[in-house]
Amino acid sequence: MSLSRIRLQDIVKKQYAYKLRAYIQVFMSLVFIQMLAILFSFNGVGMMGTSSNTFDINVHFYSADIVVIFTMLWALITAILITTQTYRNDDFAFITNRLSSNLSNMLFLLTASMIGGFTAMLSSYVMRILMYVFGGTEYLYTPTAASEWLIGFIASILYVLLFTALGYFFGTLVQINKVFVVLLPALFIGLLIVGAGTMNGTVLNNVFEFIFMESSLAIFMVKIVILAALLFSGSALMSNRMEVR
Repeated sequence: MSLSRIRLQDIVKKQYAYKLRAYIQVFMSLVFIQMLAILFSFNGVGMMGTSSNTFDINVHFYSADIVVIFTMLWALITAILITTQTYRNDDFAFITNRLSSNLSNMLFLLTASMIGGFTAMLSSYVMRILMYVFGGTEYLYTPTAASEWLIGFIASILYVLLFTALGYFFGTLVQINKVFVVLLPALFIGLLIVGAGTMNGTVLNNVFEFIFMESSLAIFMVKIVILAALLFSGSALMSNRMEVR
């Protein structure tokens, strides 16, 4: 018998470090997605203008909203891919079980969420520089309030984290039963159709207002953390029912 004692935290740490190195292509795809989103953002999110006989002023508003949306879609797809058989087999390079595998995946997705949300907000600076160099913009104004940037960074990271948890949950469902490959998109499209036929009170409207329309940062953080924890916990519990390999 081996005298070495294997601890769960050591296994999780090794798996987490391995996945950071092995899944580097995930972050390469993030760069591509965000660059594509910046190109789509060149038209801005709004504009206003005024003119007279002597001058003509056009004001364009730019934000990282489109970049954040693209980053959330990237997070959803990345989390789904991690649950596939190919990625799950990577864990067998270690002495592992479902718990350590799920914990290392969650740590990796948390790291990816922090990087994705952080770079999504920083992309607004890249956008302004490109507009100044290539867009013929003569004057640029950037809000300097530290509190605004801090709120933006926190909100972006939490939104991306929520979509990683959602993708991990959906991916686990699909791995348990392939019927969810058809059932989940059909359910989502059905909710969209039902929502389009009514003005308010639909499930999607309620969910959207609950998550995206919260005015208090503290309450918003609590909501997202609880939702992400429930989704990750549900995924971990369901994965215990899957065959070992």
